[in-house]
Order: sequence, then C-alpha cells, then structure tokens
Amino acid sequence: MIPRLATSALALALFATTAHAATDANPDATLTYFDAVGNQTLDPQEPQNNSSFAQGVLMAIYEPLVRLDEKGDPKPGLALSWEYNAELTELTLKLRPGVTFHDGTKFDAAAVVKNFARSHALGGKAGASTLETMSQIAAVETIDDMTVRLKLTGPTGQLPYLLGFQAGMMMSPVGLDETVFGATVKPIGAGPYKIRAYESNIRTQMVRNETFWEGTDGRPAGFDHNYVPDARARLNAVRSGQANLALIEPRQIAEAKTAGLAIQINEKNSTWEIGMNTSRDNVGKLKIRQAIMHAIDRQALSDALGFGASQPTSQLFASSSPVYQKHLDGLYPYDIAKAKALVREAGYPNGVDITWLLLNTTEYKQIGEAVQSMLAEAGIRIKFEIVDVSQYYTFRRPPRRGDVLMVRWGGRPDPLQTFQETSGTISLPWGAVTPEIDDLIAKAKGMKPDDPRRLPVLHELGRVTTEQVSHITLMTRSAVYAYRPGCILNLPPYQPTGNDRMNDTRVGAKCK
Repeated sequence: MIPRLATSALALALFATTAHAATDANPDATLTYFDAVGNQTLDPQEPQNNSSFAQGVLMAIYEPLVRLDEKGDPKPGLALSWEYNAELTELTLKLRPGVTFHDGTKFDAAAVVKNFARSHALGGKAGASTLETMSQIAAVETIDDMTVRLKLTGPTGQLPYLLGFQAGMMMSPVGLDETVFGATVKPIGAGPYKIRAYESNIRTQMVRNETFWEGTDGRPAGFDHNYVPDARARLNAVRSGQANLALIEPRQIAEAKTAGLAIQINEKNSTWEIGMNTSRDNVGKLKIRQAIMHAIDRQALSDALGFGASQPTSQLFASSSPVYQKHLDGLYPYDIAKAKALVREAGYPNGVDITWLLLNTTEYKQIGEAVQSMLAEAGIRIKFEIVDVSQYYTFRRPPRRGDVLMVRWGGRPDPLQTFQETSGTISLPWGAVTPEIDDLIAKAKGMKPDDPRRLPVLHELGRVTTEQVSHITLMTRSAVYAYRPGCILNLPPYQPTGNDRMNDTRVGAKCK
C-alpha cells in the first residue's frame, strides 16, 4: 500500500507537472470527462445535488458568492468581501461589479435577494446543506445595488463557508421563484461554462462562457460531463480516446499504468461512511452499532480494496485535518468475539438482520460485500437492497428505504457542517443519537472559524459522535483520475468537497 504521505506527494508532483501556462493548453478542445456520479437535475438546491460528489457540473455553471480555495479557505467569489457585526448576527456582503449571468442578466443585490428568497421558500424540499444555510438567515436587506446584509437567526460564524456551497451558487433571477424546483429550474448561472445540452443522469454538455468575469485564459471550448456508473467503461473510454479524463476505481490503478495512462490521486476529507437510521429497532441500539464497529477489519478492508489510495479510519477527517484525533481510531479495534457478545447483549441471541441500501456501482458492491462477510462472522446478517446512485437520498427522504446506507462521504466546506449533516438533528429525520451532539453543534455555530475556542468544541464532537457511533467510517477515499499523458493540465486536489473543481482544468495542446 502507498503510504499517506506518498499519495499526497504524488498528487503534488503531478500538479506541479501539469500546472502549465495557458499557452500549453488547447482552447479549441473539449474536456470530456467520464464520472461515476451524475445529476438528476441541475438545481443546486435539489437533495440529490447535496452530495459533494455531484457538484462538478454545478461548480462549472454556477459561480458562488464565496469561493473556497483548494484548502477550503473562504476567498472572494461573486462577493468581493464580507464583514460580520460584533455579535455575529449580521453579515454584510459587498458584491462583485460587472458580472452577468449566461442570459445577459446583471448580477446585483436584487439577484442575490431573489436567489435567497427562493431557497428559503423551498423549506424541507431543499438539500440538507441549503436547508441548514437558510435556517441561519432570517432576512436579506438590500443596502445598495451591490451590497446586501444578511440578518441571521442567531450568532453564527459559518456563513462564509456555507455560501461557498450550494446555497451560495447564484442563478439568473429571470423566471426564478418558489414555484420552480428540480427539473423545472433553468440552469443559468454566471460560471465559466454554460449549458448546451442536458440529459438527466446521463450527460451534461457545456460550452465556454466567453464573458466570464475571470476571463477564459486557455479554458477548453467545451466541458462534456458523462455519468457512466460502470468503472470498466470509464477506464476504456480514456484508453480508446472517447474521453480525455475519467474517474477510476483504486483497483484499476495498476491496469491504467500498464496501459500507459497517467494517474493522479487526490486525497482529501473523503471517506467511505455508513449512515444508520437509528429509529430502527436494530441499529437504534448502541450495542448493535458498537458491534458493527468491532466486526469490521478496517486494515484488511483498505489493504484489499484501497489499492494504495485509502487508509483505515473511524473518523470523517483526514489525518492532516486539525479536527482529526488519532486516539479515536483506537476506540473500536477489530474484535469478533466482542462484536458477538454485544449482539447478544443487545437482545439478539440468534443474530440480527439489517437491510443495507446499496448503490449500484462495482466499487460500492465490492466494499459492501466485503463488509457483509465480516459482519456475518459476528451474527450480523446483511441483506442488500440495490438502487441507482441517484436514489441515495431515499434513505433519508420518504419513502425511506434501508436500515443503513454506505456513501462516499465527500466532506463539507466547514468541519462543523460535517457533524451537522452526519450526526445532527437538523439533517437526520430520526434525530441525533444523543442531545449532547446538538448542544455541541449549537455551541460551535456561535463562533467564527478562527475563534480559538472552536476547535476544542469540534474535538468534543468528534469524541461523542465516535463513542456513540452516530455513523460508521470504514476508510479514507481519494479521488483517482486517469488520462493520457499530457492531456490534462491543472487538476489540483480540492479539499473542501469530494468532487474536484474542474473550472480551471485545461486540455493539453499536445494531447493526441
């Protein structure tokens, strides 16, 4: 297995060799990307798009108010600057002048107000991230044409991060109101690419936005995003020249290298994570959740299925994150005897049955089947209900399906948001496993990200969520890309979310 430092060094080395000047790029080319995730709609506020893995296309179309850099730090986007009042109950945004949407509509304070009004009106229909953001905004005031003030529902330092995610993605105000949602939304943003054609969960074809406020600077003439759930088909597309970039599975790294392809491993706060509907009788019991933790051999899992791109962990943060706490990974060591005992103590002397909502890709199935085999040794019987990747949200949305769901957790802009979405009552319809989690989340919300008191609260959240097994993390999950040497320039790791930001990725001038 490639050590963690080696994978990070590999990504940095590849970035160093691909971060060429625009003169090395072909501005007439099309970036044709084969991805493992698609978009059911192009509405940023729709629940399926809450997944950070489904946001590559959204980031290309919709410019956000705040742009998160590769490390996750908030930087100016459509908002040039922002300032809190002393009580953290108001946030004033100075907007970027001279920006237009793809339809020619001016970006201004009125557009921001209309976007927020629509997102707020969606209420519970919106994705978890948007719902959390809107719950913190009581009103939006127009100070002048290029200044807005957000009146907040309470003290919170999260907004600069949250406005770099879905809720901050600005759409053209023309025709935008509370009646449009999902498929009825017109995908018109102010980003570097605009829509040419779209097929739900199949393909999104985009063309370069020639009036993008940051310029074109060698950006490809087109960005063609293809949803291809079969990993073999994605790799073959690059080998044949049908695609010039593909997300591949770690198990394909050796094969891709043998075929002469370049490999880039982008490590980030991304993990394989199992969420649990704790309103169910089975996983609602702490001892059953603890039994699952002890029954999983994470080292064996990452060795067998990580292929050098994963590390065993019980947490949702990479070891490079300040929120990570090494001792928490030792709370639930692999121990089948302990797992069996916990199942019996939970009231299941003959074992327990659990339904697993399994997403239909090769990688998900391989990991799911490996965990299924491990859990069976402890008397935990897993039955799979296989669904398309686009249906993952039915685990939390009616009709709710499955007792557990495994996902590639892609991280969130703010570490606190990770706890909110995986463990907090605001995102879980069945509520937090202990009120202490919600109390700590509320405490951290009242602090700016640079408040020195904030990190200890996040550490306490890490301890409680791990001890109470509010979720089950298996191993880290890096994004692995394959392309023909020289064909892809500037695809740096993007730490805030699972999906890399391809807005500035170029196609090499010498790509054949």
